[in-house]
Amino acid sequence: MRLQNNVAIITGAGQGIGQATAVKFAQEGARVAACDINAASVESTVALVTAGGGQAIGFVVDVTDKKSIAAMVEGVMAKWGRIDTLVNNAGIVEDAQFKKMTEDQFDRVIDVNLKGVYNCTKAVVDIMLAQNSGCILNASSIVGIYGNFGQTNYAATKFGVIGMVKTWARELGRKGIRANAVCPGFIETPILAKMPAKIVQMMAERVPMGRLGRPDEIAATYAWLASSEASYINGAVIEVSGGATL
Repeated sequence: MRLQNNVAIITGAGQGIGQATAVKFAQEGARVAACDINAASVESTVALVTAGGGQAIGFVVDVTDKKSIAAMVEGVMAKWGRIDTLVNNAGIVEDAQFKKMTEDQFDRVIDVNLKGVYNCTKAVVDIMLAQNSGCILNASSIVGIYGNFGQTNYAATKFGVIGMVKTWARELGRKGIRANAVCPGFIETPILAKMPAKIVQMMAERVPMGRLGRPDEIAATYAWLASSEASYINGAVIEVSGGATL
């Protein structure tokens, strides 16, 4: 198992890509802290992991609330004594054309998707520095490379977390800490389930592979990046989109 004894914190772990990542990491031997703002979703992910024979503990975390993040980090350290991987997966969408986007819509997405990544990484970086090892993985998006209609706020955050990764790779690489970003394309998640079937079909048709991606395919990328097999990958931005941007 490529992540044997790795201690991993995964935000937004209550559903979709985050939940799949928690399950994958546990299957690979990691001890997982599953974090989400929804308590029932946290319980569901922990139950899923433990049912498969993995180790997991759950925390209700609002990534905009530094106190809840600090309590989670303290809990992880009390339980396992180290933090090897942070997957900054938590994110929201509040889509609108720019001329119709409200300041509240803009601020909310920035607070969760960008400042939340800052908050969580800030809370663990001293621990990783003391260990002289660690892996920080930020969830970006193909929207964070190419932009997208109606997603000024979301695109800004997904561009932003790439900038963070590039900077952290430079600052922390010599300290044994790697930072990378993953850019999913169109993935079958609860967010897409809210869209009209016709729109989802159009999205699938844009992909050269002719289908949407699965959460477990993104999770597998995170697991590989967190493993020793990716030990010389630092500051990378990896697109996992089935070729949607070609």
